Amino acid sequence: MGRLAYRDSPVNSIAPRRGASARPDLRYISSMANFPSDPLAWRPVKAPSLAELEALAADVFRLLPQHFRDLCGNLVIQVDDFPSRQVLRAMRATSEFDLLGLFQGIGLPFRAESAPLQMPNMIWLYRRPILDYWAEHDETLGAIVKHVLIHEIGHHFGLSDDDMHAIERAAR
Repeated sequence: MGRLAYRDSPVNSIAPRRGASARPDLRYISSMANFPSDPLAWRPVKAPSLAELEALAADVFRLLPQHFRDLCGNLVIQVDDFPSRQVLRAMRATSEFDLLGLFQGIGLPFRAESAPLQMPNMIWLYRRPILDYWAEHDETLGAIVKHVLIHEIGHHFGLSDDDMHAIERAAR
């Protein structure tokens, strides 16, 4: 399970997994666009690891407008392979592949400053469902991670799914 913490961490860096390098090699992800169509050429290729997806999410976050990132405060972004069974039950998901991401916390408009102690809001990105979606759709992995991350940040801002769908429709 990986963790990206913003604002309070130096240079918005990723807390590396024990035994992992501080910055995974992203050449793998960027090389996917030019990979040959020969099926045998794909044999040695592995799916991006948790660390590589964490790095991609961190890069996507850093490319968001500064004023947008500033509003994220101490938002924590976690990357895991799948949602927990508890989350799947709570979300009434029929498969562990149903959720690409999840917001957990209290949206900014609903937080009470007078509350004695508040846990930071968290966003979960689920690697395996994201990779499955990527395999089935004609979108880049970066575009999918960006969409899921922005969607979950929308919940951090207090927007509902219906609000975000309306914004997406209006932006087309």
